[in-house]
Amino acid sequence: MDPLDIIGNLHNVKPVFQPIASAIRHNVAGYEVLGRFDNGDEWKSLGPFFHDSDVPDEFKVEVDQHLLHQAIPKMLETDKEGLLFINRNAKQLMVNDGDDLLQTLLLFEQQGFAMNRIVIEVTEHDFDEDFEGLSHLLLYYKTYGIQIAIDHVGAKSSNIDRIRQLEPHILKIDTKIIRSHNADGFQDIMHSLSMLARRIGAALLFENIEDDFQLHFAWKHGGRYYQGFYLAKPEFETIDSLSVNVGEKVAEYISREKSLVEQRLAHVLNWERKVKETLPQWEGTKKVDAFIEVVTDHFDKESFRMYVCNSNGQQISSNFRKRENGWEMEPHKKGSNWAFRPYFLENMMQMKTWSRGTLSDIYSDIETREMIRTFSFPLSDQYFLFIDIRYSFIYENESLLI
Repeated sequence: MDPLDIIGNLHNVKPVFQPIASAIRHNVAGYEVLGRFDNGDEWKSLGPFFHDSDVPDEFKVEVDQHLLHQAIPKMLETDKEGLLFINRNAKQLMVNDGDDLLQTLLLFEQQGFAMNRIVIEVTEHDFDEDFEGLSHLLLYYKTYGIQIAIDHVGAKSSNIDRIRQLEPHILKIDTKIIRSHNADGFQDIMHSLSMLARRIGAALLFENIEDDFQLHFAWKHGGRYYQGFYLAKPEFETIDSLSVNVGEKVAEYISREKSLVEQRLAHVLNWERKVKETLPQWEGTKKVDAFIEVVTDHFDKESFRMYVCNSNGQQISSNFRKRENGWEMEPHKKGSNWAFRPYFLENMMQMKTWSRGTLSDIYSDIETREMIRTFSFPLSDQYFLFIDIRYSFIYENESLLI
């Protein structure tokens, strides 16, 4: 499409509204405004127009303003509630110091469209521009109640500090990233983004959801909002229905997750029972290796390594490692201190307080580089048994993978 054709025929430019679903109410929580152009044969997406770096920013601002002047009145006329997401890149926002957009929104506020219903989306790529200027402008918009969303979060990990500085209301995550990363790598990315969102008080919005797997993934990873063709395609009207019943889907996910949690707890209870059966043979530190040798018989299928530490995190036993020919002792591991590991001391204090075993999150083992979990159990208020669960056993039991 020729940009001049679009600018010269704004009467052929109209907004479409893509519904955004809520994880809380399972209904339409708002809409993202997108542009379409009637070329005489069909309505074409204006995405290529807005993403073309050769198109002057003034052209893009003019088209965006035209779309906004149609979108907000449409929502007011149809009495639609919820949020309105509008896309702006940094260069567009900085035209006239962002005043054009603000004045438009102030005008519609007088007509009854509250500022806190507006969500301005900027992408991480925009941070490559004049970040300080962009940051000041977005913070200024926030003083009016306007919400800020960062799109394509995770594309550049180096922008984490800048995202923290902006403290946006919403982080948008493209579910396409699931297909472009290996499973372990993406889990690391999602963990970092989830932690970031919690720290700054931002909601997660998962976009480009195209199937049930991606919707489940979004729900499971704390998504408050969902968007994509699987839920609803962009329409010229502000529809308030979705292609799938999100409430029913979430009920399925909850049932499945509860079942997996029950299975995981069953493993923990079984392991506790096994260790308790060996406790009569615990005779203190002088015979600690002999005690572990007894325990290995009970965990031959699940574990590949076990040892005992004192309450300060110092290993007082040998390592017992499962090899092809059986369990082998590694006496040189005595004296190692593991208190530097995250949550190590906290978990030991919980075991000491509650006299119950604990199961760690899944993590990458320093030595084997495999994903493992560790089951821990208090032998007394001063000594604790650690049983590392092998990845092959975890992989065969889905409840341990999450």
